[in-house]
Amino acid sequence: MSEVTYYTQEGLDKLKEEIHELTTVGRQMISKQIAEARDKGDLSENAEYDAAKEAQGLHEAKIAKLKNILANARLIDESKLDTSKVLALSIVKIKNVKNGAVMTYQLVPESEADLKTGKISVKSPIAQGLLGKSVGDMAEIEVPAGKIEFEILEISR
Repeated sequence: MSEVTYYTQEGLDKLKEEIHELTTVGRQMISKQIAEARDKGDLSENAEYDAAKEAQGLHEAKIAKLKNILANARLIDESKLDTSKVLALSIVKIKNVKNGAVMTYQLVPESEADLKTGKISVKSPIAQGLLGKSVGDMAEIEVPAGKIEFEILEISR
């Protein structure tokens, strides 16, 4: 049984778009490569043909994997999120108690994490340390550099 994964509407749309792209454009490109390699003659000694067939197998495996992920995907209803405590999809403003640095992160499913845009995985050490906490709470989080203490300043969605 596959693991259930949670997505925002945006993340689910991206997954569906990727599957559509792979099943249409991607399959056409690989089919074209196979046809071109086949036209070059003897298939028993045709490395290009073998490579194209192997690429086709990998491509189909990726499509199957993504379809399986989609089948087990669950949409998170952002309108029903509680902002009294930190949950998945919460936007959390935290302050590093030691150096006073203030950061804002959104806790998102692992597949949607992007540190450049302030989205961190709910499975990351920082997110794990913040989950369930409320505004004003302190969270002592174990990170590779040691323990860091954060104060939760604000929770929104």
